[in-house]
Amino acid sequence: MKDTDIKRLLYTHLLCIFSIILSICIPSFFLENFSILETHLTWLCICSVSVTAVNLVLYLIVKPNASSKRSSISYKVTRFLKCCIYFLMSCFFFHVIFVLYGAPLIELVLETFLFAVILSTFTTVPCLCLLGPNIKAWLRVFSRNGVTSIWENSLQITTISSFIGTWLGAFPIPLDWERPWQVWPISCTLGATFGYVAGLVISPLWIYWNRKQLTYKNN
Repeated sequence: MKDTDIKRLLYTHLLCIFSIILSICIPSFFLENFSILETHLTWLCICSVSVTAVNLVLYLIVKPNASSKRSSISYKVTRFLKCCIYFLMSCFFFHVIFVLYGAPLIELVLETFLFAVILSTFTTVPCLCLLGPNIKAWLRVFSRNGVTSIWENSLQITTISSFIGTWLGAFPIPLDWERPWQVWPISCTLGATFGYVAGLVISPLWIYWNRKQLTYKNN
C-alpha cells in the first residue's frame, strides 16, 4: 500500500465533502429564503444531485477499479441503465424500510421518499461507482475480510457510518423539545449527512493509521 494511494483517497473524500458544502451555500444565492430546515426538501434534491455528480466525475477521473479490457458502447450503456435501476430499487427499498420502522405510510410520502433518495446517494451511489451493478461484489466487500483495496475499505466505513448516523438521527424525533429540526425526516437526513461526512473523514485516517496491518488479496 502506497502513501500516494491514501492521499488520493483523502483528496477524493475532501471533494465529496466539498460537494455537500456547495449544496448548502450555492442555492442561497439563487433561491429566496433557502435553508436546510425551512426548504429541507429542496436541499435534499440539490444535495443528492451534487453528491452523485461529484461521485461520478471522481470515478471517471480516478478510476480506482480500472480494467485493462476495453468495453463496447453497448456494454457501457447497459451498465449505466442497470446502475439507474439499482439506484431506484435502493430508494424504494429504503422507503419501505422507513415505513416499517414507523414512518407515515400515506402522509409525508414525498419527505420519506426523498429521505430514501439521500440515503441511497450516500450508500448505493458509491457502491455503484466503485463496484458497478454487481451484487456478488457488494456481498464480498461487506463480508468479513472481503475487501481487495483501500477504496473498498473506505466504502465499508462510509456506508456503515451513514447508516449509523441515520439511526442516531431518529432518536430526537419523539422527544417533546418542539424544535424545527425534529420534524420528520429532518433529524434523520441530517444524521445521515453527518454520518457520511464522518465516514469520509475517518476512513482515510483509519486506513493510514492501520496501513502496516492491512493486507489485500490482490496485493
